[in-house]
Amino acid sequence: MNPNTTQTHTSQVDVSKLKIIPIFIALIVGAFVSLLNETLLGNALAVLVEDLQVSYATIQWLTTGYMLVVGVLVPVTAILQQWLTSRQMFLASMVSFFIGTVIAAIAPSFGVLLIGRIIQALGTGLMIPLMMNTILVIIPPEKRGGAMGLIGLVMTFAPAIGPTLSGIIVDQLNWRWLFIIVIPLAAISIILGALYMKNVTVVTKPKVDWLSIILSTIGFGGIVYSFSASGDYGWSDPIVYTTMIAGGVSLLLFILRQLRVESPILDLRAFRFPMFSLTVVLMCVVMMSMFSTMVLLPLFLQTVLLVTAFKSGLIMLPASILNGIMAPITGKLFDRFGPRVIIVPGIALMVLAIWLFTGVGSDTTSAQIITYHIILMVGIALAMMPTQTHGLNQLTPDLYPHGTAIFSTLMQVAGAIGTALFISRMSNSAAAFLQNSENPLDPAQQLLASIEGFRAAFALGLVLGILALLLAFFIRKTDSKKSNQPAVSSNDQG
Repeated sequence: MNPNTTQTHTSQVDVSKLKIIPIFIALIVGAFVSLLNETLLGNALAVLVEDLQVSYATIQWLTTGYMLVVGVLVPVTAILQQWLTSRQMFLASMVSFFIGTVIAAIAPSFGVLLIGRIIQALGTGLMIPLMMNTILVIIPPEKRGGAMGLIGLVMTFAPAIGPTLSGIIVDQLNWRWLFIIVIPLAAISIILGALYMKNVTVVTKPKVDWLSIILSTIGFGGIVYSFSASGDYGWSDPIVYTTMIAGGVSLLLFILRQLRVESPILDLRAFRFPMFSLTVVLMCVVMMSMFSTMVLLPLFLQTVLLVTAFKSGLIMLPASILNGIMAPITGKLFDRFGPRVIIVPGIALMVLAIWLFTGVGSDTTSAQIITYHIILMVGIALAMMPTQTHGLNQLTPDLYPHGTAIFSTLMQVAGAIGTALFISRMSNSAAAFLQNSENPLDPAQQLLASIEGFRAAFALGLVLGILALLLAFFIRKTDSKKSNQPAVSSNDQG
């Protein structure tokens, strides 16, 4: 592979002439509304199941489908950022998101609502890597911790506050207001982008490998779909295992093709940096735990503790606020102390919180849930952005677009798989409990089945959390100057 084929189109930009703050503001507002929608339906799922007359396994597609589309689209953004200016990418992202939000707000049925969510996700899929790559271009490595901390405020606080907002809105208003309130925010973001967003990249228009795009879409899409469909059909159903096989084979062919073509849509040379590879795996495990817990917790509060959506939102609010406060602080701590001393304690707190959640039941108090949730969200704040920042700092500038695309893709796919896996685990465990019950129609037995389902799902999360903690001990601080030297390939030596 010729190392110059993906040579950075960012190094040609004179960063000193850019107005960084307006660009930063435009990106943050756009990313906030995009990422907010990943979990905005969190406390509304129980209401939507009743209103739209669908099952929990079906309704979770509003969350899983959103993350699936983002995960499928993100790999293509590395090549899109070489065909479109950053300004064009931003406006395309936010206009798509705006249109999807309007469709979702007026949706008469589940199918139309899902279409609106998918169009929203197209915008989010463009926004996330654009934001990350722009920050890598305009901020030097020694100051990235603080900048990524502010981005972390958006990337963790926006999804974290989603269930709280949805609980308040659904309890006081119709679920459609979840989308109606976002419409003006998306419009403001479009206006800010039109006024302030400047180009930070130079368009090089490399050759587009359409076969790679097709393989990527089938690969990531097939795997996530199979996990999601398992909740409805079970793992023995042909639909589930054939899509899993198709996805796995396509993903393998995609990887092999990226290693051979001249201009890969996802340059896998990034994985030659060991710390980058480790942090990618670690972030996937963290995302699976994070998103699945955000989906499970509101369902537990409303179906087991029988609290209203409004109270459910209030219970989740303190941890969400604290998570937002912690994000920029962890960025500064990262700049000062390095990765391991922040990431390891963060994941340890996550493991502690998930372990506490495995013991929840009908006698669990709201104060206990608030405490457990605070521990979880503080842990996520400590672990999430420092892990991603440390991984991206390992790369050479020509790999920045590909590194951000790899992170964003696998994080979204991991979140979607985690959500589907946990919901499936919860449903299957509850069903198995009722099957062994003498009186499955007894409300008391159904409550016990629900509790058993949630405990089983959180137990699965605990296993993932322990895996993440073990991986975190292998993280080490590296010399950013050394790690940012271009990777040497066989073509460089001849």
